Amino acid sequence: MEFGKLPDISKIDFRLLPDPPGNAAILAQAPSAHPLTRSPAHSLLIGATGWSVKEWVGKIYPKGAKTPDFLRHYARQFNTIELNTTHYRIPDPFTVQHWHDEAAADFRFCPKVLQTISHAGDLGTGGELIQRFCEAMSGLGSKLGPCFIQLPPYFGVDKIDVLEGFLKQFTLPLAVEVRHESWFSNTLNSERLFDLLEKYGTSTVITDVAGRRDVAHMRLTSGQVLVRFVGNNLHPTDFTRLDDWAERLTDWFSMGLKACYFFTHEPDNLLAPDLAAAFYEKTKSIVGISTRGPKIAGEETGQQMTLF
Repeated sequence: MEFGKLPDISKIDFRLLPDPPGNAAILAQAPSAHPLTRSPAHSLLIGATGWSVKEWVGKIYPKGAKTPDFLRHYARQFNTIELNTTHYRIPDPFTVQHWHDEAAADFRFCPKVLQTISHAGDLGTGGELIQRFCEAMSGLGSKLGPCFIQLPPYFGVDKIDVLEGFLKQFTLPLAVEVRHESWFSNTLNSERLFDLLEKYGTSTVITDVAGRRDVAHMRLTSGQVLVRFVGNNLHPTDFTRLDDWAERLTDWFSMGLKACYFFTHEPDNLLAPDLAAAFYEKTKSIVGISTRGPKIAGEETGQQMTLF
């Protein structure tokens, strides 16, 4: 992910912001996760951004694994995915059913909203694309997690009415990521956004990336949250940042958080499993949550994993 990437991170303050005052109230009254997500209560789902990475063969996929089997292997190592392919086209019913059938029972797909919706001036409210997208994604059934819409960098607070029109039409569980600086330029703008998302039961996307600390806003608007964590080639700060997230999630779950979808990003995706495995180790002992994470081949025994 190029958004917010920096060539030099030596002077970046990666500390997470303190919890905004509204979070405690949101979590105290949060209903169970959206019924269509069917996520286990108090679940931490850890994933990456794709499964078609041949370099993972022999690392988190078994030796000799073939491309057609990558999703099945991925879904037994991770329990969620930031599904970016849906950003570029609406898949046909056969493909959606195949995804559903290949994934483990506790796996949840988080489809990225179609680009021709998210980057349209009216966010697709003037046509049938929103309905078509929702109908297609509903085919994931019990393995559907929240969809997420990534609003483009030029979509500012002046378009908040357009966003509300979209939220009125979108019928699946949803999280929203904003990037334009105007959303965070003052408290009033931020609260207009978060109040709107809370009104429609929509979750926030929190993006933890070096070059845009404002998008790591730490604001919750529902009982679920999506976190997009952008690492820097397993730099030591990647792991101290994961420590901070483990501590924050411990607090949030104790306050009533129902589900966190945590996606690890690394350049070219190659090291995303390493980051995910490290985060699982840091969070697996959080009391009262269900979670699982990938095992790296040879990490403990020096031999290929026996999971398969």
